[in-house]
Amino acid sequence: MDKKTKLRNDWTKEEIEKIFNQPLLELIYQAATVHREWHNPEEVQISTLLSIKTGGCVEDCSYCGQAARYHTNIKVQALLPTETVIAHAQKAKDSGSSRFCMAAAWREVRNNRDFDRVIDMVKGVNELGLEVCCTLGMLTEEQAIRLQEAGLYAYNHNLDTSEQYYEEIISTRTFDNRINTINNVRKAGITVCSGGIIGLGETNGDRISMLLTLATMPKHPESVPINALARVAGTPLENNPKVDTWEMVRMIATARIVMPSSMVRLSAGRIEMSETEQAWCFMAGANSIFTGERETLLVTPNPGVSEDMQMLNTLGLKPMRKAEEALVNS
Repeated sequence: MDKKTKLRNDWTKEEIEKIFNQPLLELIYQAATVHREWHNPEEVQISTLLSIKTGGCVEDCSYCGQAARYHTNIKVQALLPTETVIAHAQKAKDSGSSRFCMAAAWREVRNNRDFDRVIDMVKGVNELGLEVCCTLGMLTEEQAIRLQEAGLYAYNHNLDTSEQYYEEIISTRTFDNRINTINNVRKAGITVCSGGIIGLGETNGDRISMLLTLATMPKHPESVPINALARVAGTPLENNPKVDTWEMVRMIATARIVMPSSMVRLSAGRIEMSETEQAWCFMAGANSIFTGERETLLVTPNPGVSEDMQMLNTLGLKPMRKAEEALVNS
């Protein structure tokens, strides 16, 4: 298929703002067109996310129920046994997932026995033939290299929001810390999964700025998760209003247009979206979802595997076996 849309890394804020502010149906049409140039519109990658270490985090991310300083109902859980994680990965594969992501509520990776155990987990999941992803907080280039050598395919490290609004949400690490980790991941030859959250109290300008940062990286993130705030009781943002579905659609469509080759992931917030609302997100260019046997996304509610498979069947979509199979060779 001939490409009509070229990859660009020189976007300006004004250009992205113009795309973002188009009439919604025109925006969706453009995004759907770009999506079909680069991806198979009938396929959606099913990714499973497992919390391998839960709660007790020293960070103060205002949206996160795993921060130790907030009084939430989330139970602290030590690092899971390696065999348990591998069993979850096998079950995810059997259920149709092609990517398995392991998340640990750490501020940063430390060179200790826990990290050695994560390395073993990565090796084990990789041997199952799944794309292996981790999100473990900040890490050095040397640590990233260890993960890559163990078989890590992707590393998730979200920007969360714009650089300008970032300090309103998190004070225990800087925006530059996040960029440095992404750079270390790139240097190690691991693919990047990085996106953000809407509904934090940010403006549309902040949303556009966040997309600008991602779209002007030397190489676009291979995966771009778009999350709606999951409001957790006990966190500073628990009373924020629910994100309107059309705001999610607008973000997904803009991300699809400015980062055509990336997997755009419809992530947190799906539990509050109807099947019809999720269908609009797929039409706007989303081609990945997170699902889970526990019906959670880390520590917040999420649709279950059977429910998701029924939705895909209703919409005439099918699980993607490998992310790279979705790309059309240029």
